Amino acid sequence: MPIVQISIMEGRSQEKIDTLLKNVTTAVSESLDAPKENVRVIVTEVPKTHWAIGGTSAKNLGR
Repeated sequence: MPIVQISIMEGRSQEKIDTLLKNVTTAVSESLDAPKENVRVIVTEVPKTHWAIGGTSAKNLGR
């Protein structure tokens, strides 16, 4: 059973996350010849205050 873990910064719509889940599931299923129902995708949204770019939080960078 393939498991994909994705970390993204908070702030995307549920529609965007649903599209990501669908597209990743399809890509993994086709790449590994695995049934879609066996593919697991975990999306973790990280607060911008907990995501640093070059040592500065993304919130402070205006991202």
